[in-house]
Amino acid sequence: MEIDSKLGTLYIVGTPIGNLEDMTFRAVRILQEVDAIAAEDTRHTGKLLHHFQIKTPQISYHEHNRQQRIPELVNRLAEGQAIALVTDAGMPGISDPGYELVKACLEKGIVVVPIPGPSACITAISAAGLPASRFTFEGFLPVKGKERQEQLQGLKGETRAMVLYEAPHRLRKTLRDLEKILGGDRALVLGRELTKLHEEFWRGTIAEAIAHYDDNCQPKGEFTLVIDGGDRSTPVFSEETLKAALQNAIAQGLTRSEATRQLAQETDLPRRQIYQLAIGLDQPNAEDL
Repeated sequence: MEIDSKLGTLYIVGTPIGNLEDMTFRAVRILQEVDAIAAEDTRHTGKLLHHFQIKTPQISYHEHNRQQRIPELVNRLAEGQAIALVTDAGMPGISDPGYELVKACLEKGIVVVPIPGPSACITAISAAGLPASRFTFEGFLPVKGKERQEQLQGLKGETRAMVLYEAPHRLRKTLRDLEKILGGDRALVLGRELTKLHEEFWRGTIAEAIAHYDDNCQPKGEFTLVIDGGDRSTPVFSEETLKAALQNAIAQGLTRSEATRQLAQETDLPRRQIYQLAIGLDQPNAEDL
């Protein structure tokens, strides 16, 4: 949709992830000039605004009220107002509901302007000392259940560096789950309390990290994990190659389910990933898993 110049502007404003000195001059100016600030936690953002003597009114926008807030915010923007979106820390739209508001604005032709700021993901990668010219951001893993296992399995063949966020009370469980999937000898960097007073980087292997936090005190602070990618000499299977192998197996009399199981074992790829390709094949046999 084309942008309508008569409408307002949504600013995506990055805020410090810990150290207030990381606030940019541009971010301060925008927060001073907009008509309202849509904040994930108005109490948390209120402290930031007080520090920089910003008196712009706030409106809460978070995971639990986004469905009600999006129409309200879009209407205000459609009337010509300027609104800044902020999260508790870092750039909005990453591991928070900012994406849905941005999407709604773009659908209405409202201008969306990013105001870059700190990001825990990029901060951790820059100091990790691991190959990261290419990386995948996984955010927070699902806490439990099938979704968690599927996301973990999806990391098994990943050759790029991987970045995860984790809360301190779930760190040990996540490390053990990573050990099961990736092996204990995989290189790992744990960034803790990034940019804050007690910032710390711990470097070693997954197995060593498990031993470290089993032998030492309870993990404290928010963690950003940077995990080295897998063996880059491991063959990478293209979608076309996998489809051809599935078609060949089915032509030999296997059902889609059987062909999926066989190919998953041969390639060490997640069965669900292969089955998604299998159900798209133009074959008369359509058995499900």
